[in-house]
Amino acid sequence: MRRFGGFVGAAAMLIGLGVAPVSHAQAPIMPILEAPAILDLPEASHASVRRFLNLNTPRALAFGPNGVFNWQAGGGDAAFVEQTALTNCERRARPGACTIALRDLSIVKPGREWAPSPPPEGVAITSAHHATLPDERFIWWGPEQARGVLVFGHGKEALTDLRGRQPQSWTRHFNNAGFDGWRFDREPSADSARRAAAWLRDDLAELRGRGYRQVIVAGQSRGGWNALMVLNRPGLADVAIAIAAAAHGRPSEENNRLHAQIAELETLLAEAARAGRMRLAVVDFRDDPFMAEPDKRAEALRRQRERFAAVLLIDRPEGMTGHGAGGSMAFNDRYGACLLRFATAPRPPSAC
Repeated sequence: MRRFGGFVGAAAMLIGLGVAPVSHAQAPIMPILEAPAILDLPEASHASVRRFLNLNTPRALAFGPNGVFNWQAGGGDAAFVEQTALTNCERRARPGACTIALRDLSIVKPGREWAPSPPPEGVAITSAHHATLPDERFIWWGPEQARGVLVFGHGKEALTDLRGRQPQSWTRHFNNAGFDGWRFDREPSADSARRAAAWLRDDLAELRGRGYRQVIVAGQSRGGWNALMVLNRPGLADVAIAIAAAAHGRPSEENNRLHAQIAELETLLAEAARAGRMRLAVVDFRDDPFMAEPDKRAEALRRQRERFAAVLLIDRPEGMTGHGAGGSMAFNDRYGACLLRFATAPRPPSAC
């Protein structure tokens, strides 16, 4: 039985261009997003702090006298992150001169403390084997104030349980711009591609019914393939973002189905004729063992471009390799803001 908690559900080139998504209400400004001004940092430091705010947690920024600061995001647990930020800040100031000013989503600078409200209880959409739910490591805006919602699906690693894995950090650009960040979590033993796609279609419709103005479906690996699998249902999503989309195994695995990947991709794209005028971004990387015939993948997308309002293909960018490259800080830095513009701008960018 599916459970809908809290709310009641209601019924590297641009190769296509269409109309903009519907206009969105202006989301309120969250104090954490004004951290450079709150910390009274010089203008030259603002870009570094904005970069920090577009990275995943755990993250911490240490602040000292005369505008000295240092931050750390990832690389270890919360204690490691904070200690690293403090140590590096004090190397620039003096021992004992720095304190933590920003921690994850919160401002902890004395006198300016602030933390965002968490998602309300009971909003998750669940069945016996999956849950689509807001990630508490992201700012919660809520359907009435948010510009929209981004639903991110994790990959699949045999029977490894990936539920709860933080969405890739490039999605922070969307969250900081006013989009709620939701996870599409699946129990590994029940996580077949078709079954997951059925859950995802239902859940996107539910989120649309709750009042989200723009719905973006995204994912990495199997999560990205599931994003492609919902293209055939009109009105489910305005934008789909597929990062290293895969569902066919790798050459080293017995019973892999890489030989069928291109034909199945062609079918998914062809079925998008029924999807309405949505935007589609696809990202593939060099040396990805889950990707069959990368040139044919790119060509398949080019042939089907007229089915979409806009298509962005980031095809094997230089300096990024492997199936998990979309989760890197380098990918976030280079493409996070561009993917946001592609999803939201009246005229999407012609290149990233």
